[in-house]
Amino acid sequence: MNEKLKSLTERYHRQLLLPEIGTIGQERLGDSKVLVVGAGGLGSAVLLYLAAAGVGNLGIADGDEVRLDNLNRQVLHRSRDVGVPKPISARRTLNALNPEVRVVTYFERIDSVGTAKVLISQYDVVVDATDNFSARCTLNRACAELGVPLVHGSVHRFEGQASVFWTPKGPCYQCLFPRVPPEATEPIPVVGPVPGLIGTIQALETLKILLGVGTPLLGRLLIYDGLNMEFTTVRFARRPDCPVCGEGAVHL
Repeated sequence: MNEKLKSLTERYHRQLLLPEIGTIGQERLGDSKVLVVGAGGLGSAVLLYLAAAGVGNLGIADGDEVRLDNLNRQVLHRSRDVGVPKPISARRTLNALNPEVRVVTYFERIDSVGTAKVLISQYDVVVDATDNFSARCTLNRACAELGVPLVHGSVHRFEGQASVFWTPKGPCYQCLFPRVPPEATEPIPVVGPVPGLIGTIQALETLKILLGVGTPLLGRLLIYDGLNMEFTTVRFARRPDCPVCGEGAVHL
C-alpha cells in the first residue's frame, strides 16, 4: 500500500467501516462537488464537516469579510482573520483540516438567478447557508431550473430550520414560503451553537444525497427549538401554482 492510499485509509477509517459508505462511497465523495453559499455560522459547520468527510471539491461563495462580531458562531474563522475575505479565511482553515480537498472561492454575492445558475451548473449539490430571504429565493429558483438539490438551513435566536428542495423530486422553497416576508433591517439575533447544529444537519443531508443513502428532508421542514430542546417535523407539498416549480412556472 502506497503512502497516499495508507493516509486516506487512516483518515476515513471510521467512515469506511459503514456499509452505506465503504470504499466505493468514499471514492464517490472524493469525486463530488458541493457549492456552499455563505461562510458564516451555518457555512462554518457545513464546510468543516464536508471537508472532514472527504468531499473532494468544495466551492465557497461569500462577499463579506470576517468581523469580530462573527466569531461567536462562525467557527471557521479566527481573531487573526478579522478583515480578511471570508472565502480566503475559510479556505485556509479547510486546507489545514484536510489538504486533500480542493477549495474554490467566489468573492461575490449571489444576487441574480443568472449568476447563480452559472456557478451552480458546476456542482452536484448546493448548500444554502445564507442569512436573507432574497438570496434564498434566488438560489431556490436557480437550483429548481437546473434540477440541482438545494440543502436549506436558517436560524433565529434559539431556533433553527432545515430542509431539502430538489425539483422535480419534491417541493421547493417557495412552495413552503409562497409569501416571502420583508427583510430584517437589524442583525439577526442568534446564539452560537444553533447555527452549528443546523449546519451539521445540512452537512449530513448533503452527504446522504451524494451517497444516495437514507431519506433526505424532501417535503419536510425540520424545526429545532433550542430553549426546550425539541425537534418537530412539518410536512409540506408541492404547490401547483408555485411560480418556481409549479405547472405554469417560467424559467428566467
